[in-house]
Amino acid sequence: MRVTAPHQRLLTKLKGLGLGVVFMKWIGSFLSNRLTRVMANGQYSSWTVVVSGVPQGSVLGPLLFLLFVNDIPDWIKTNIRMFADDTKIWTKLSCPEDAVKIQEDLDMLSDWSAAWLLKFNPLKCKLMHLRHNMDTRYHITQDNQKWDFQSVHLEKDLGVFTSSDLAVSHQCMEAASKAWRVLGMVRRQFKELDAQSFLIIRPHLEYAIQAWSPYLRRDIDCLEKVQRRATKMVKGFYKLPYETRLKRLKLTSPEKRRQRGDLIEAYKILTSKEGVDPHCFFTLDQNRYGTRGHELKLYTRRSRLELRRNFFSQRVVPHWNRLPESVVMAESVNIFKNRLDRCEEWGN
Repeated sequence: MRVTAPHQRLLTKLKGLGLGVVFMKWIGSFLSNRLTRVMANGQYSSWTVVVSGVPQGSVLGPLLFLLFVNDIPDWIKTNIRMFADDTKIWTKLSCPEDAVKIQEDLDMLSDWSAAWLLKFNPLKCKLMHLRHNMDTRYHITQDNQKWDFQSVHLEKDLGVFTSSDLAVSHQCMEAASKAWRVLGMVRRQFKELDAQSFLIIRPHLEYAIQAWSPYLRRDIDCLEKVQRRATKMVKGFYKLPYETRLKRLKLTSPEKRRQRGDLIEAYKILTSKEGVDPHCFFTLDQNRYGTRGHELKLYTRRSRLELRRNFFSQRVVPHWNRLPESVVMAESVNIFKNRLDRCEEWGN
């Protein structure tokens, strides 16, 4: 979407939400009488009144935009997910009629855009088929012009590369490439490295890792090589075995940290600390009330594809079920982390 919400229509939506008169006047004053100009090559343009959009960099700006687009899901019959100005709709295609439903929703989005004068960016509208070969074509209509969607096999969404076959190799290479560049920068600035230096690398190796955690050995090694090389940069560590370097630096392998992250995320979901419906990911084991284990033991679903077996909600189950009750029933996330780090069962 192009963040060009007209102020008067924004105020109309806020009024429809039941906001008071005083608050509406305050928001109207906040949005009105704003001026802008552009500088190019040292020259300024004339001042222009801003009649649309929300003030960027303000606390209220993102909230007002979210309230403006909050009713879009009411226009959609299939599935939709929204994050700020990014919108995705999808459905399972079992027959040609399912493809028609997607186009009908796109037509509804076109109508919403025309009614509220908030345009989509046609050049950024992409189409991706996940693991099927059904030939479909979609378009969106804007300003009486039809824009066909570009079909892609790889797309970066919210910082993560997603491919049509759901492979994570490209994301692993991109994450490792970023970490290598950061590591090179650190090496040029500091003569010696310590354990704290590796904290700069981790965000690039582990961003949204629960969504794309690698399971093929080549992808795992692609991420592991970064830490292997980084630990050799510590003075006196070059000829030491990798396991010894990790022990002395009090570090764990990236694979071990990913496993720990899975367990923490599972705890947040199952204890309703994440605001996500647990039934979307897990099913409680009906035989969980035995003499061993804990009350939140999960049922292991059968998976035909290796890709599915290594999905978050599948791969975390065996490790979660092995946890003792004292860890699972922790009162808070920090207590869970502390008890998990002292527990030996989950890493075996």
